[in-house]
Amino acid sequence: MEAYLLDWANLLLRWLHVIVAIAWIGSSFYFVFLDNNLLAPTADDLKKKGVDGAMWAVHGGGFYNPQKYMVAPQGGIIDSKLHWFYWESYSTWLSGFALFCALYLWNANAFLIDRQVFDWSPVAAGVTAVGFLAGFWFIYDTICRVFGFRPNGERIVAGLLIVVVALAAWAACHLFSGRAAFLIVGAMLATAMSANVFFWIIPGQRKVVAAMTGGGGYDAGALAIHGKRGKQRSVHNTYFTLPVLIAMLSNHYSFIYSHPQRWLVLCLLMLAGALIRQFFVQRHGWHHGRASHPWPYAAAGVLLLLGLIFWMRPAPSPAAAAVPATVGYAQLQPVLQQRCYACHGEAVQMKNVRLDSEASVKAHAQQIYQQVVVGKLMPLSNSTQMIEAERAMVARWFESQRP
Repeated sequence: MEAYLLDWANLLLRWLHVIVAIAWIGSSFYFVFLDNNLLAPTADDLKKKGVDGAMWAVHGGGFYNPQKYMVAPQGGIIDSKLHWFYWESYSTWLSGFALFCALYLWNANAFLIDRQVFDWSPVAAGVTAVGFLAGFWFIYDTICRVFGFRPNGERIVAGLLIVVVALAAWAACHLFSGRAAFLIVGAMLATAMSANVFFWIIPGQRKVVAAMTGGGGYDAGALAIHGKRGKQRSVHNTYFTLPVLIAMLSNHYSFIYSHPQRWLVLCLLMLAGALIRQFFVQRHGWHHGRASHPWPYAAAGVLLLLGLIFWMRPAPSPAAAAVPATVGYAQLQPVLQQRCYACHGEAVQMKNVRLDSEASVKAHAQQIYQQVVVGKLMPLSNSTQMIEAERAMVARWFESQRP
């Protein structure tokens, strides 16, 4: 019953996490689009109000006219509801961390630990995993505060972060199971994104709003630092987005996280994501003549992905040749008993799947083939050490079931 309830918790938390993540990423992409497409107004009434940029858009049968003020509207008057964009971020992180707790921390022995990689206790692994999230935020925030506003500061920050993320990926892949390592690196970046909103972007905006609506005068120059810092962290967040998504998605594909150099694979995937994101960001500026054509970034990202595909191509496996032409249940059962019964036997039925009888194995034949042979997702993190010849045996058994 516990496994059944955990499966429901995982499903519903994952659903919630995806919903709020779409809302957060969507709003982030939209505001990057706005920032790159707002043009200096020519109308006198807009100039008098202090409008820094404006544009017209049409959507859903209506016309929209977004306007941007660098600090505040003329006179500091906001005559309608002021909307704050932060619950999308907070909900994404909270739902993601809840899912991480329910799936990885609660079942650390199964999901977090691979004893072939590093043999340690579930408590130590869990504390270290959470430490990755907090530690990266501390390092990232320190780098931004020390170097962010120096000459060429953003290039320095980018270079240092590439090194820090690469080291973190290497360490995670040498401490945790491959799947968990990819998730932790993605969650590490996502934590920094949400922390940017919580610690810097929203508090800075609150100070600006309080000053401009307080009824007294305010120093626009003194308040500008909050806008600069908020802009800096928002830009970082948009570049983190695609690397986070590929880290989160790739941990569902065993051919990625089971590679001997998986930390390098993860780094290159995230770098490709950042390059492709740069293409989309710079594309807006190129349309307005403010930037060069961004095609080299897209080309570099695509070539990097093609290079990964070529580098990681599987070698021909001799395992299938050693398997009999026909495999029956009697030959398959010892393999299932040794590799699968621990999670899908009489005592435990993960995902409500039981494989200790011929009838149940036949009932789940398609799932077994998909998970064991095609995706190689099971056994999870290959914790029971299923070898390629045994996977080939499962494949031959499945083929023999078809008419």
